[in-house]
Amino acid sequence: MTDQTPTASQTVPEAQPGPCARSQRASIAVLCEARQGTRQWQRVRLDDLSERGFRISNLMNSSPGIPISIRIPGMQLLSAHIRWQQGRTLGCEFTAPLHVAVFEHLSRVWRAE
Repeated sequence: MTDQTPTASQTVPEAQPGPCARSQRASIAVLCEARQGTRQWQRVRLDDLSERGFRISNLMNSSPGIPISIRIPGMQLLSAHIRWQQGRTLGCEFTAPLHVAVFEHLSRVWRAE
């Protein structure tokens, strides 16, 4: 039997529930900015990404009913909705999924070491 443990550079299935759980996931590490509605931009850590969504931490005073705008370095402004929350960690689903080429590029550029 071979070891099936993924390395940090491989995509892994998401452990959280919901539609994003079926997408391929990439473990990444990037500081970006996010906000809800017209609130001030906050620096957050994006550490999990798929074509359909992402996980961020350190967004203060989040409200599940308000869409999130996120600025990933080198990308256009993206919007998403909160799908789950554990403290200050949020699982979000993009309003429009990332193109597979964009997902693969971000996975390579921001890969967690």
